[in-house]
Amino acid sequence: MNHLYLFFIASLMLNLTPGNDMLYVISRTLSQGIKGGLYSSLGIFLGGLVHISAAILGLSILIAKSAFLFGIIKFAGAFYLVYIGIKSLLSKPGLDIENQQAEQVNHLKLLKQGMTTNVLNPKVAIFFLSFLPQFVDVNSKNIELQLLTLGLWFDIQGTLVLILVALIVNRTTNFVRKKPAFWKIQERITGFILIALGIKLALSTKK
Repeated sequence: MNHLYLFFIASLMLNLTPGNDMLYVISRTLSQGIKGGLYSSLGIFLGGLVHISAAILGLSILIAKSAFLFGIIKFAGAFYLVYIGIKSLLSKPGLDIENQQAEQVNHLKLLKQGMTTNVLNPKVAIFFLSFLPQFVDVNSKNIELQLLTLGLWFDIQGTLVLILVALIVNRTTNFVRKKPAFWKIQERITGFILIALGIKLALSTKK
C-alpha cells in the first residue's frame, strides 16, 4: 500500500471533521442520551461496511479493465481532499442544538436509522471510491485485500471517533450548547491539513 502514513493522517482528519454522521450522532446523543449516540454510531459503522463492499467491487473491476481510468480517479481523489478542506474552511457551524427534543426510540430502530442515513448518502459512496485508491498499489495482486484493509480501518476509526464524540457530548452538554464556535475552530484546523495532504498526494509519483 502506498503512502500508508498519509492514509493514517488523512483518515483521522476526515473522521474528526464534523460531517453529517457526526452531527447526526450529536443530535441523537442530545435527544436520546448516551445510548442513542452509541447505537447511532454502530448503525453508521454498518452503513460504512456496505459502502466498502461496493467500493471494493467497483474499483476491482475498474483496475482490471483500465489502469488509465483508475489513475484518473486516483488523481481526482487527491483534489477531492483539497475540496473537502476548502469546504471545511468556508463552512459555518451547522449544528442546531437549541431545539433538541427528547424522544423515546428503541435501540434497534436507532441502529437501523444510523445505518440507513449512511447507506443512502451518495457522498459517502463517492468518498470511498475517490479516497481509497490514493493509497493502493495497483501493481499488487491483492488489490481487494488492500481496499478491504484500508476501508475497515477508516470505518472502525470513524466509529471510534463517533463514540468518543457521543461520550463527550453526553458529559459536556452545556459546553456544546454554549460553545458552537468550538466546532468551527476545529473545522478550520482540519481544513488546512486536508488541503496540504491533497496537494502532497496530487504531486506525488508512484514508485
